[in-house]
Amino acid sequence: MTRPVIQLRRVVWSPIQGTKSGNTSISRQSRRFQSTATATATEPGQNNTLPLTGLKVLDLSRVLAGPFCTQILADYGAEVIKVEQPGIGDETRQWRTSGEAQKWRPEHKYMSLYFAAVNRNKRSVTVNLKEPKGVEIVKALARQSDVVVNNFIPGKMEQLGLSYEELRKENNGIIYASCSGYGASGPSRDRAGYDAIALAEAGLLHITGDEKGGPTKPGVAMADMCTGLYMHGAILAALNQRHSTGLGCKIEGSLFESSLSLLINVGLAALNLDLDKEPAKRRRGKRFGLGHPNLVPYGAFKTKDGMLFVAANNNRQWTGFCQRMGIEGLGDDRRFSTNDGRVENREEINSILQEKFAEKTQNEWLAVFEGSGLPYGSINDVVDALEHPQAEARNMVIDVEQFEAARDGMLKLIGPAMKFEGVSMNVRLKPPLLGQHTEEVLGGLGYPASEIDKLRKSGVVEWLDMHRTKSNHKSCRDNVEINVIKNHRIVEIPEI
Repeated sequence: MTRPVIQLRRVVWSPIQGTKSGNTSISRQSRRFQSTATATATEPGQNNTLPLTGLKVLDLSRVLAGPFCTQILADYGAEVIKVEQPGIGDETRQWRTSGEAQKWRPEHKYMSLYFAAVNRNKRSVTVNLKEPKGVEIVKALARQSDVVVNNFIPGKMEQLGLSYEELRKENNGIIYASCSGYGASGPSRDRAGYDAIALAEAGLLHITGDEKGGPTKPGVAMADMCTGLYMHGAILAALNQRHSTGLGCKIEGSLFESSLSLLINVGLAALNLDLDKEPAKRRRGKRFGLGHPNLVPYGAFKTKDGMLFVAANNNRQWTGFCQRMGIEGLGDDRRFSTNDGRVENREEINSILQEKFAEKTQNEWLAVFEGSGLPYGSINDVVDALEHPQAEARNMVIDVEQFEAARDGMLKLIGPAMKFEGVSMNVRLKPPLLGQHTEEVLGGLGYPASEIDKLRKSGVVEWLDMHRTKSNHKSCRDNVEINVIKNHRIVEIPEI
């Protein structure tokens, strides 16, 4: 079968009314700009138009929560401009893990796997926000944007002259989304916020870890990513509201609030049970390791050569596990016939199951449960997880070719979690080099080459020549095409 090929032409930021050659004064008229994106498919019936095609997002965020949010929007088709600090960029560009330096060419010191993980399908512009002309550039971009995202400490955007009120003057339809450590009000509003600190203060570290050990941090930044997910959903809700009202709005949240919201059942137990008891005996949360406070069995069991995770969320599943494991008598025991009974007898049930699981290898147990409809799975390391046949079947690993920052020219990315029927969820733009698209975007805004050169020499904007994406100032169009193949291999074709 012929593979569908998407041909996408990079979108440019159209010149702003009022901009003249040699004069960068810009009209405050709110306007939208037109996408030059095109999509064709060689396979009949395939749409290939992403759901957020045409949406313009100005990304002033950095590190993880904000960039994760804007990458989701970008994956769904939005055109995202990432504004970064000249000479430094997003801090995560330099967050390299042990041994990672060998992955990158020495001249590309501002690239890391951490940065690449949440910044695909974006263009990078470096702008000095401490300079009035830099703020002017951001306002010009906001004037043509649907959404602005930032994660500065509350009050910082106001200090820069980029508050919601200021940007509304430029574009009254703007969706202005902010996230911080603790939110825009309250006694902790001015504190810096980091993922693990938010998890700690929100009680999540207290309930995470082995029952007999101390608090444990999750292996990835859960507060950051949860906040990014919440923010992307709030942005889509605000866009839907704007469709009805024609007006933008301000959205704000925090790592702390996102983390509190994750307490779910544990939090409600604390709020509603044992309220009459002395403080030390309140429902303050317990650590269950890989177990569950409300369900038994639910957890990991050692086999002869590995570990298996199983869960019985109801009586039918409990009986099913007992039958498959050859311990039907346990399923018939009246003490364990209800979830309440199983929770009360947690230690006895887990002990019996552990003894049984130790009789076979991991693969033997996987074969026993295959086709049962019961919830089970092996506990994989990261390599095994990414090489899992299901991950391959769902196109969860993306190969990016000709990635110039890498010594071998290759970069592998984890693909989007959500798919849209009839649409190929592919990488349209590689994770950008620092300031790679600055000249291109300024040209698209109507800045003549001479003015761009002045801005660069004065330190308002910056890019390295090797990071430069050329633009034609006469047409303000980027002639680089990207061909994206269905198997997620991406190749950039040079200008002709």
